[in-house]
Amino acid sequence: MPTFNLQTNVPGDRVSSSQLAADLSKAVSKATGKPEAYVMVSVSTDKPMMFGGTEEPCAYGELISIGAVGGDKNKAISAALAEVVQRHLGVPASRLYIKFYDVARTDFGWNGSTF
Repeated sequence: MPTFNLQTNVPGDRVSSSQLAADLSKAVSKATGKPEAYVMVSVSTDKPMMFGGTEEPCAYGELISIGAVGGDKNKAISAALAEVVQRHLGVPASRLYIKFYDVARTDFGWNGSTF
């Protein structure tokens, strides 16, 4: 059930959102070891954002997962996601923040219940 939400100030007309989402989905699955069948990705472009006092391309992501995140794992996941973001959006890793959430099974709903 890993879910990765990405916001960026990069204009949507410069991005293939479906290809970006597909590549992020694969990267999340591989980096977390979770089946891609349970991975959800959302991409929001054209967000008013500023990083380091400039409006140069930047991005913010949140990865929510039941396990598979935390400690040194986050470094590898961050590197994998940063590579995809830079390749598709031109946002350097130094202008991307990612927040990791490790949630309990009972705190994430799916299929009319929880995990």
